[in-house]
Amino acid sequence: MNHESFGYRIAATMSADVLVCGGGIAGTMAAVAAARCGASVMLVERYGFLGGNATAGAVAQFNSWQTANGRRVVAGLADEVVTRLGRYGGAGEHASFVMSTGHRMDRVEYAPEVLKLVLDDMLREAAVRPLLHASVLDVGVSGRRIDRVHVLTKSGVVELHAQVLIDASGDMDALDRAGAAFLELDEGEALQPATMMFRFGPIDFAQLDALPKAELAALARRGYEEGRLARAALHVSRDPFSNDGWFNISRLGIDATDAMALGAAEIEGRRQAWNAAQYLRQCVPGCESGQLRAFGTQVGVRETRRVVGDHVLSAEELLRPAQFPDAIAAGAYPIDIHPAAGGELRYEGLGDDHAYQIPYRCLIPVGFDNALVVGRGVSATHSAHAAIRVMTISMAVGQAAGTAAAMAARSDLPVNLRAVPVPALRARLLEDGAKLA
Repeated sequence: MNHESFGYRIAATMSADVLVCGGGIAGTMAAVAAARCGASVMLVERYGFLGGNATAGAVAQFNSWQTANGRRVVAGLADEVVTRLGRYGGAGEHASFVMSTGHRMDRVEYAPEVLKLVLDDMLREAAVRPLLHASVLDVGVSGRRIDRVHVLTKSGVVELHAQVLIDASGDMDALDRAGAAFLELDEGEALQPATMMFRFGPIDFAQLDALPKAELAALARRGYEEGRLARAALHVSRDPFSNDGWFNISRLGIDATDAMALGAAEIEGRRQAWNAAQYLRQCVPGCESGQLRAFGTQVGVRETRRVVGDHVLSAEELLRPAQFPDAIAAGAYPIDIHPAAGGELRYEGLGDDHAYQIPYRCLIPVGFDNALVVGRGVSATHSAHAAIRVMTISMAVGQAAGTAAAMAARSDLPVNLRAVPVPALRARLLEDGAKLA
């Protein structure tokens, strides 16, 4: 049949209780959580695999599971991901490290390719229906409800219907097509830059690790000042299967919702990665025998659209920290702002036992009753976003959103996500192993 209002043919129509647009780490956790709570779930993803920045972006480490003194603030499905990675031999242990800023943090290093298998397993076991190689084309809205989503696939345009939409696309593509409101940058702010991760090896990590932090920082500064490194950093995550490492060195100041700019950044990112690899080989102890082995499938994007939610989380609330009766996730990652240009970053550390909360209201976009947001598009100021954007926290928020969506979809009344009983939501999250403070 022809869809007259849009001017193209609909190849198929599908429906589910919950539709997740975007199969990054947050969207996958949302889909799994909703399905485990009894909802029928469809997951739309533009690639042929899941994980987003965790796989395509090859970030290769899950940072900041706990406060500086060791109190865990992220668990639940995020913990399960690490456990499953371990069964494949694809993750290291939780370990502490000192950042270039001098702050101590904990992380789990993992193999991005193995994470693809883990996420496949979790979706299959939860009976989530994945629709891969599919991109959001347009969205139909009736009043305060999103009532259909059209996605472009190899089979043509597919029309999807769901009681609840979770936008996990990173750039908030579904909500953008629906006409949602987004937060503006304040004067003097710029979108955080993207990064092209690259794999380099083999590395003599014993020699590299033996370098004093001051010497490593000086090497990074020298590389930046000579124009060989795009930023004054030599950040690396170890590959669990080899003596290779994934490096986070490039800096690409773009708006990744601009298709031309995004493509140009991919090209420039590979150039920056190549230059950085030559610097590692020629100047950094332990890297003399290494070579560039792979680029990330895509640039890792830190920030684009942030939705206007029922509550806009602020940096002041994180630093206080504010206590929220509708808290559905917690975090301890500091405010970490990468400027669009220059070699430095703004890093605002937290106290030894400092953790903050993320309220459910930040997941609900104003103007819609049946939509939620997870991932980097959550309702937060530029500075607050710089803390809560990391993948550990995104997994926790994804679990909460999926749980709430399933609870709302079970109601006999028209879905209203604001009517989800928060005490029951919090109780279910705690039952499922999540941390809320």
